Amino acid sequence: MEIQEVVDAVNGKLVGNDEFFSIDGFTGNFTFLNDSHTGDIVIRHWINDIGIEMAFNKNIACLITQNPKDGAIEMAEKLNFPLIITDSIELANAFALSYTVEKFSPNSTNIVITGTNGKSTTSHLIYHILKTAGFNVFTNTDSESEFNTLIDPMVSKLIVDEVNTNGELDYLVIEVSEVQGWLGKLMKNHAALMCEALNPEVGVITNIAMDHIGLVNSIDDVFDEISTVPNAIGDGICVLNHDDDLVMKLDAKNPFYTSMSELDKLNSVYYNGNEIVYQSDVFLKRQDLPFTGNHFIQNILSAIGACISLGLDKENIIEGVKSYKALNRRFAKLNDQPLIYDDFAHNPDGIKATISETIKLLPENQTLYVVCSIRGSRGVEINQLNVEAIVESMDDNIELILSSSNDVVNDLNFVEPEEKKVFFDTLNENNVDFIHYDNLNECLSETYEKADKNDIILLIGAQGMDPAESLLKDII
Repeated sequence: MEIQEVVDAVNGKLVGNDEFFSIDGFTGNFTFLNDSHTGDIVIRHWINDIGIEMAFNKNIACLITQNPKDGAIEMAEKLNFPLIITDSIELANAFALSYTVEKFSPNSTNIVITGTNGKSTTSHLIYHILKTAGFNVFTNTDSESEFNTLIDPMVSKLIVDEVNTNGELDYLVIEVSEVQGWLGKLMKNHAALMCEALNPEVGVITNIAMDHIGLVNSIDDVFDEISTVPNAIGDGICVLNHDDDLVMKLDAKNPFYTSMSELDKLNSVYYNGNEIVYQSDVFLKRQDLPFTGNHFIQNILSAIGACISLGLDKENIIEGVKSYKALNRRFAKLNDQPLIYDDFAHNPDGIKATISETIKLLPENQTLYVVCSIRGSRGVEINQLNVEAIVESMDDNIELILSSSNDVVNDLNFVEPEEKKVFFDTLNENNVDFIHYDNLNECLSETYEKADKNDIILLIGAQGMDPAESLLKDII
């Protein structure tokens, strides 16, 4: 490949050398500056003159950036080092992903999963089913959702590492954020761009709901981002949540439907309250499922729908679902008496679904303690929507406890005064009683001491609740 092909692919401008810098050209690896070796291509959102010097000394093929600053261009010209400047760094990462798959995993069958809620559980379950069936599989889904943003070359790098370590891949299961941005700016059509780069045989769209406030400001904005995904999936099969009105407005060429109620469609799998059914054939009974909350069953349906669409044997699908263990913080049970559940509910739909499912488990005349970490440094809007979801979910048997988690979060997740204020004001306006703790450790200790052995404690929230499990081990 010539450097001009890269320039054209990312709609870029080339400064410095007009050829790859390394003597042997491009190795085929896209990576980060710190991890780079001779002949690699580095993708960075920004670079300065010091970074250009580092790239020069590492003898990499070229560097792609969206934001050259502090003399980066001048240094590239001085060192005669090839620097590609693009207005859209997502084009570079999509190109890196497409090139990597074509070069290192050309024979794999690719699956993409997007939507607002349930992506990680669905992706990880598909991965587990395929692994259980004996296939060599890669997924970018992990318990902390570190690798599913696709705003850098991490997934491209990981695919190369996986192939070099374990050999040719049979399947790629790639989770794609439905809305993505950088420094408050929306990366338009991010999900579609990444889906198209993967050329998937199957795509899953879990649901369409509000999250990522600031990047998008209305449900219509979210729909606009996801609406381009079916076209990017092209002739592949699109697994759609039939119960989501907005998902059902999507124009998919080859749809396959999932539902929590009976569907009279040939290309569908549904749950009738007791069994998962496909074409009048019972796949699994309720007692066989690894978890039985409605939103988790919807994720199971999506995963089964994807695996049916891949042509996987029924027996392999059943075995994979039965043996599945959930990701961390996906309604994970941390204790028995009192029952403590931990869930990564961090947006309105997730909050309402998780509280609704948990209260069904509550014994009569017992208390559900909802312990929620306020989302720090994410803005007033998402916290306003989250607290409204809590208000809507309140019940006579619920006690609400809030945490700012100052003792466990870094500067990037610190709860700002206005974020705390919108929580307090909304709860007070709706006459909802609550307790607030600045620190998560004290919050968990006090709640645990207060709870009866037959009560339930539900932990919800994003980064501010992530350390809860380790803290509770010491508390309990």
